[in-house]
Amino acid sequence: MSRPSNRVLGTVFVAAALFGGTFLDAARQRAAHEPALQQTEALVERLRLSDIALFTEARYTRHLTQADLHSAFQDHPVALEHFPSGSLLPPPKNLLSRNEPLDREAASSD
Repeated sequence: MSRPSNRVLGTVFVAAALFGGTFLDAARQRAAHEPALQQTEALVERLRLSDIALFTEARYTRHLTQADLHSAFQDHPVALEHFPSGSLLPPPKNLLSRNEPLDREAASSD
């Protein structure tokens, strides 16, 4: 007679195997679509297209490379974020490469 814990453990193993299978399937499909991906990449380079539009809400979340740093704070410097997508984006890389902290006020109180 099997215990309920053995059935749960078996279910977890089957779920883990199926999850691992999704990665194998993704690799197989990527290999099958590689020529089309390379054609698209060449087209993007030839037409000099900008990055993709990730969100449709605000201009500073639409095209990350085209946004100015202060557009998120256009209403007030300490205004709350109007759009949910703004909280999903990390700070720009040029701000992270500096050695100064992002929050100057918090750094000065230390």
